[in-house]
Order: sequence, then structure tokens, then C-alpha cells
Amino acid sequence: MQYWIPKALAVSVLVSLSGCSVFTNDAHNERNYRTHEPVKAPASLSQPAQDPVYKMDIGQYDNNPVATNYRPPAQVLTVAKGSWVEETDKLARVYFDKNDGIDDLDEFVWDSIKAVLADNNVSATKEDKLLGVIETDWYSIIKTEESWLWGSDENADLEKFKFTIEEKSHQRTASLRVDLIDFKGDNALTDLLKQQLEVRALNQVVSEFDYRYRQLEVDLRKRQGIISLEMGFDNKGNAALVTEQSYDAVFDRFSGFLERLSFTIVEINQDTGLITADYKAPESSVWDSIWGDEVTQLPIDEGQYQILVSKTKEGGTSLTWMDDKGETLEPGTMNGLQQALEAALIQRGIKI
Repeated sequence: MQYWIPKALAVSVLVSLSGCSVFTNDAHNERNYRTHEPVKAPASLSQPAQDPVYKMDIGQYDNNPVATNYRPPAQVLTVAKGSWVEETDKLARVYFDKNDGIDDLDEFVWDSIKAVLADNNVSATKEDKLLGVIETDWYSIIKTEESWLWGSDENADLEKFKFTIEEKSHQRTASLRVDLIDFKGDNALTDLLKQQLEVRALNQVVSEFDYRYRQLEVDLRKRQGIISLEMGFDNKGNAALVTEQSYDAVFDRFSGFLERLSFTIVEINQDTGLITADYKAPESSVWDSIWGDEVTQLPIDEGQYQILVSKTKEGGTSLTWMDDKGETLEPGTMNGLQQALEAALIQRGIKI
């Protein structure tokens, strides 16, 4: 999986936020601190009067030249759709609601954990899918090259984690909890560090869940409402594009689909089901390929066409394509047109 883009963005944001902390100086070095001595009057003058009520001791500074790295508790990032946390929860835990398209919620969470472990090149020492428990082998949740972001030049620590999935009885909500079960490294394992490591491991799974569900949503959009166009015949025996979807569903939205494919609608006759449209081949540029917005080129000449939308005897719908003179297109042209139109539907995930 390609994670270099979000990592690069994260690094740039952290560098921007850290500001001068990246470029250190000696402004707070202990040698720059001075205690405030009392005012010393010259020998020829008397010492200024000082009210004992307001007398203050000379400031004493016990400075440590080594900067102390203070960090707040880590926060669970509910970036995935349907994810949430309980405000008073002290555990590294997140809840997932079952989104559209997910058949088995705990299976989806389980696969997300396994993908994160694979990305970290770590194996599981214990897997119990029935109980929803995965325990990992040793690995470093903070990579060595990332340690400077955490204010340390020391070697990366190693951790073992336990992931626990608990699904509600209604199977519409599942929780994922992460526990640090073992630790070794140069740093002392404080409660704060333990919490940060657990939440960091949890956030990796939440991000993976989000990534996998976004992919699922794309697939759902591509499948949902798309006409499966096949070569066939209309009721008069003419070569046509045939779909099992109803006449009303196709006719109401097919003109909008044509407009996305460089057609200009001239006329729509509700009574006869005839759509008249002008086709002009789109102009492509290098920017289209860069941004992934290339417009589908149809294997037909520029000009005006008539598309007759009709009900079939089987209860589906036929699309009979004709030229500006009302002549039905040749079967060979129709076959190429069918492939191009269906590819456009799938590629763009267009709902009709």
C-alpha cells in the first residue's frame, strides 16, 4: 500500500508546527542565567533604604542543560467513517459502527489489523479469531528514522501489543482495544509512554480501516446503479444495447449519462422514448492523464444521433442507436459502442 504521501504530509505539518524547536540555539543555556544581586552603591554613598517587608531572596536557578521532552497523552484519531470513542474512556479503545457495504464488521476490523502487522513486517504470536484476539511479536511502533520527531536520538524501543475485538450482540458495533503487553528499550516505560504507544498502534489500525473502507466505497459506487449493457435486439429485431433494468430507471437518467460523455442533448421525447443528441469527440490533454480525468473516446463519428429507449418483451430495456437519418448503426459499430459505454460506467462509477 502506498503510504508515502500521507507520511510526507505528516512530516511537513509537524516540521511547520514545531517551528524553532527544530533549529535549536543556546538562548536557554544555564550559562545565560544570572541571579539578581542587590544594588551596590559606591563607597562614597550610602546604601539605599530597603523596606524589609518587601525584601526578596536572591533567585537561585537549578537549570538542567538537557531539555526535558514533555508530551501530552496521545489522542485516538476517529478518522474512519463510523468510528467513535467514549469521552471518559481511559483505555486505548475505539468503536466502529457497521457501514454500508460491510458484510461482517469484526472480520473487516480483523483484516485491518492483519494489514497493519504486514505493513510493519511483524508476525502474530497468537491468533484467536473466535475470541477476536491477536498478540504480536516484537516490533518498533516508532521507527528509528522517526525518532527525531519524538525528541530523541536513542535507538528505537521494541514492543509487543495485544489487539482485542469485541462485537456487540446486534453485530452493528464492534470495539477494538490495544494493550501493550511487553516492552524493552533505553527509555523508561512510564504510564504516559505506555498510553502513547498503545494509542499509536490503535491509530494505525483506524487509518487502515479508513483506507480499506474508502476502497470498498469506490467499488460500491462502481457497482451501484450501473447498467450492465449487453449486445442484443430490440422488439423489431434491430441490433441494440440491452439491460435488465426497467425502462423508467434507464430513460430518466440516460440523458445525464450521455452529457458526461461529450453529448449535447437536443431533444427528449417522453412519449416515444426518443433521445436526440449531438456528439463531439472530447479533446484530451496531458493534464487529464495526470489527474485521472481522461474522457472516454467513443468509437463513433461526430454528429447527431438518435437513441430509442424501449421496453423489451422480457421486461428490460433496449437502446437502439441510429444516425441523424434514422438508420440503425451497424452491429460492428454497436459492439464497439457497447464496450466503450460499459467501460465508462465502470471507470467513473456513474449512477444511471
